[in-house]
Amino acid sequence: METVVSGIRPTGNLHLGNYFGAVKSFVQMQHEYNCLFFIADWHSLTTRPKPEDIIRSTRTILAEYLACGISPEKATIYIQSDVKEVLELYLYLNMNAYLGELERVTTFKDKVRQQPNNVNAGLLTYPTLMAADILIHKAVKVPVGKDQEQNMEKARVYARRFNTIYGVECFPEPASFSFGDKALKVPGLDGSGKMGKSDGNCIYLFEEEASIRKKVMRAVTDSGPTGQNQPKPEVIQNLFTFLDIASSRDTYEYFDEKWNDGSIRYGDLKKQIAEDLTNLIAPIREKIKEFMSDTVLLDKIARHGAEKAHESAAKTLREVREIIGFRPE
Repeated sequence: METVVSGIRPTGNLHLGNYFGAVKSFVQMQHEYNCLFFIADWHSLTTRPKPEDIIRSTRTILAEYLACGISPEKATIYIQSDVKEVLELYLYLNMNAYLGELERVTTFKDKVRQQPNNVNAGLLTYPTLMAADILIHKAVKVPVGKDQEQNMEKARVYARRFNTIYGVECFPEPASFSFGDKALKVPGLDGSGKMGKSDGNCIYLFEEEASIRKKVMRAVTDSGPTGQNQPKPEVIQNLFTFLDIASSRDTYEYFDEKWNDGSIRYGDLKKQIAEDLTNLIAPIREKIKEFMSDTVLLDKIARHGAEKAHESAAKTLREVREIIGFRPE
């Protein structure tokens, strides 16, 4: 069975974009692949989070994974910092990574602009840590968004480079896994094309009903159609995407007809979206609360996942140490 690895940084709650863009696909993939899903708490250190925030956010993401349907019986769910082998492989990969190529990574250059007073070595070597997360399990597929494709190419470079330097076939070159039709691009409420935490345009899976309704009613629109059967501008198509996500087909067609005949009322449209989104999110939110209230269970699941991930990682690291010339542990 092919191995798939994916991680998410504990920098806040999961939102609808995460859910429809990746997590629902993870739920399906756990039945088809050897899946390892981790919470990337080491990666989050590049932004200097507070210790209490790391603990809280890590448990929150774990609870959200479970509430969405990822099963610790089907997939390995673990916290990155619980698998120390990753750091040793990170060191070895850094020894064969070159400064110039790391400085040219787009995400690094973006972070330099965003946080000029905190341009740390972790930001520079982010691609090698990401590569270590993947290669430590010899993953052949990695579900990632387009913004991570350059980092994925670096993972393939480092796998190929290690194999070439030592004349071995240790690491497979991991392929970026596309969700295809399984993933849905969820727009932002501010009229932008994508929902994202940094843009402040999200609806979160842990969000309360009143907050969801308030956000939806403030969603960006235009002045309305000036005729019949007009193409929908992006900000309006975004609202119809939310209808497509949360509402029945009959409801979607009702408002589509109202748009086409020019009689649509955005207030009614938003109220319907808010109602259906709250109904969609409510059962997930309640499951998150249930898991969050049982920290003993969460910690048990994390330990179990770490044991499984450690077994996979230790096997790879023993091989790597022997290849390089170090004594086995």
